[in-house]
Amino acid sequence: MNFSGKAAPLDPTSLDDAVKLLGVDAASLWSVISVETSGVGFLPDNRPKILFERHVFSGQTGHRFDSDHPDISNRNPGGYGNSGAEEYARLEKAMALDQHAALMSASWGMGQIMGFNFQAAGFGSVEEMVAAMTASEGNQLTAMARFMNKPEFVSPLKQKNWAKFAEKYNGPGYAKNHYDERLEKFYEKYSKGLPDLSVRAVQILLVRLGFNPGPIDGEAGNRTISAINSYLSGEGQPPVSSVSTEILSLLEKRAGKIS
Repeated sequence: MNFSGKAAPLDPTSLDDAVKLLGVDAASLWSVISVETSGVGFLPDNRPKILFERHVFSGQTGHRFDSDHPDISNRNPGGYGNSGAEEYARLEKAMALDQHAALMSASWGMGQIMGFNFQAAGFGSVEEMVAAMTASEGNQLTAMARFMNKPEFVSPLKQKNWAKFAEKYNGPGYAKNHYDERLEKFYEKYSKGLPDLSVRAVQILLVRLGFNPGPIDGEAGNRTISAINSYLSGEGQPPVSSVSTEILSLLEKRAGKIS
């Protein structure tokens, strides 16, 4: 499968639709996204962020690969390498043994939805879900909202009961990763102001083009403006002091040519 698609950054309509579907405030939703994927659903190479779970693959394949491939098929969780490309290396090794089971055994996109949850996320197959995940963060967020649209997730989010939500969404071992504490800290941040999606899109595109805008946070700080001007200098364009729709359009065209 080709995991590198259009990888469009999140758009306001998709965010608004997810908030309306769940009936929660956007700050709470951003908090979950930030804990799950540091706020971005794609790697710089346009592939969705994933985490391959070897214990899930073991179960999905009836444990028949455990003896010969314990690194990717194991009754015990773990074996994680560095995030990003190394996770795809593990996934692709599993796909060579059983493609369908491998896709079911990874978590995908902004909300890290497990492949085996494809129906709850609104898809007819895991393959359909993965294809949607490669196209846009909007699709990723829609899938996340569909999956989360049940009382066990929505109620604790509305109540700001971070521990309860963490237990349901991340599992009973959430405390060892301070999942609930991180949710609360992000909520404190986002309740004071949400990321500017246009600025955030500019930052994502700059990273894809090889520039360093600093954190993908939707804030047009000095590093982001510096990265924009580095790009513009290479294009023979004058420097700017702020992010504009013209800058976003230029970057979208340039990133589209290399994708």
